[in-house]
Amino acid sequence: MRLFSRRDFVLTGSATAASLPILLHAQTPDAIPTATLKVGTEAGAKVPSDFIGLSYESMQLEDPTFFSPENISLVQQFRNIASKGVLRLGGNTSEFGWWKATDAATAPARTESSWKAEGEPTAATVFAITPKAVDNLDGFLKATGWNCIYGLNLGYGTPEVDVAEATYVMKRLGPRLQYFQLGNEVDQFKGHLRDPQTWNVETYLEDWLKIARAVQKALPEAKFGMPDVAADVTWLTQIADRWASIEDKPNVVTLSHHYYWSGPPSNPDATIENLLKPDVKVAEDAAAAKAAATKIGPSVTYRMTEGNTVYRGGKPGLSDVFAAALWSAEYLFQLMLDGYCGVNLHGGSGHAQAVSVGGVFHGEALMKDPTVPHPKPFYTPIANEGTLAGAGTDGKLNNKFLLEPVGYGMKFAAAFQGVTMLPVTLDAGKINITAYAGKRTDGKTIVAILNKEATTPVRITAPYFDTIQILIAPALDAHEAHVNTVVSETSSRRTTEGQVFTLPPHMATLIVLH
Repeated sequence: MRLFSRRDFVLTGSATAASLPILLHAQTPDAIPTATLKVGTEAGAKVPSDFIGLSYESMQLEDPTFFSPENISLVQQFRNIASKGVLRLGGNTSEFGWWKATDAATAPARTESSWKAEGEPTAATVFAITPKAVDNLDGFLKATGWNCIYGLNLGYGTPEVDVAEATYVMKRLGPRLQYFQLGNEVDQFKGHLRDPQTWNVETYLEDWLKIARAVQKALPEAKFGMPDVAADVTWLTQIADRWASIEDKPNVVTLSHHYYWSGPPSNPDATIENLLKPDVKVAEDAAAAKAAATKIGPSVTYRMTEGNTVYRGGKPGLSDVFAAALWSAEYLFQLMLDGYCGVNLHGGSGHAQAVSVGGVFHGEALMKDPTVPHPKPFYTPIANEGTLAGAGTDGKLNNKFLLEPVGYGMKFAAAFQGVTMLPVTLDAGKINITAYAGKRTDGKTIVAILNKEATTPVRITAPYFDTIQILIAPALDAHEAHVNTVVSETSSRRTTEGQVFTLPPHMATLIVLH
């Protein structure tokens, strides 16, 4: 039995007022806070049509059947989140895999470093990536309509091995390969992969350039993203400051960093109330990333390539509940507004994720009964229900994958792919409600409004509109989420000032202006 109830449904043109939650609330109008929605016309950032992205551990490639066109349920959930997107393969395990080009190749022997840190994979994490896994990955990308950021090994990598892997990957994926990522959370290498006394931006660039130049020489059309730091975005600034003086530069197209809102799971400040408050670090990271990318070159973009709510696997009752859906939707809207080229929220299967954080999901210690079915990791956008009685009669996998709350938030935000962001105001005083607006390619303006209050509805006056989606659950801490497509709008009234409706607590709505 699952804790989550997930179902998408359509409200038809015959929908009644009672079937639309944004109509009803027991409080009298005078008791409900009010706000007026105003949308400006000044064009902001253009959101790429493949802005939405998911991040998985490279260790998922250990199983060639995972990213495969035969894994129909996973293909469906990728397309359920967005018709176009970017799959990023990397994570902590990207430093521990090895390229097994032939069946006869043998695994490398590795020894643990003397500065091994907690929460990182051990040197015993040696897994193979085979040509078959890349072949199937190509089929998976074709089936989903997504592209890929492919992580190469920097931690234990060598030019010879990485060139061989990159050559096969680039030849096989072709236009579906967005760029190579070389090294994951390199600002934290000093905690487990490099000598903490000598590891810094300078020594990182020496190691990175050695392999990246070799790959570029072998593959002149190759593109790269860097440095993929865990948290220290000053690395982006430091690299940008040094870039002009570097000779024989590899073709860097994107600067990247990670973002986890909080952690570890035991952090007492990691609460639903705090999760839904603004985080100043988001804007600070954006300013630093934009400035660094601009300094490196006018066509260089910036991306958040790995992140989620609470690091080390998430926190039960926070990462796996509806509040996380509102958080993920808003986080994506914020990065769209800040000019990012895309965002990859982290997730995946329980095994690969557990290995990536040292073998244990620390959040399970906070559960009264950790044997109760729950997503592993808690924050994953797509959960793996496991193989159901092996392969079916048609030989295809019976793996069952389902959207979790974070995934529903991403699905809701995906409506903004391809829009040009617009300024918007919605002032409800101290009420925790926000709005984001964008102009679609068809010329119509869409607006997302998120009421993050636990119990307080808001009466909103807006320009005339139609509701096209709502993101809803019974409560902020509910283990479920729904993205409902609304075909008719019967839940508001028109006045001379505009269209007035009540947005209940813990709910988001997506409207298109007339």
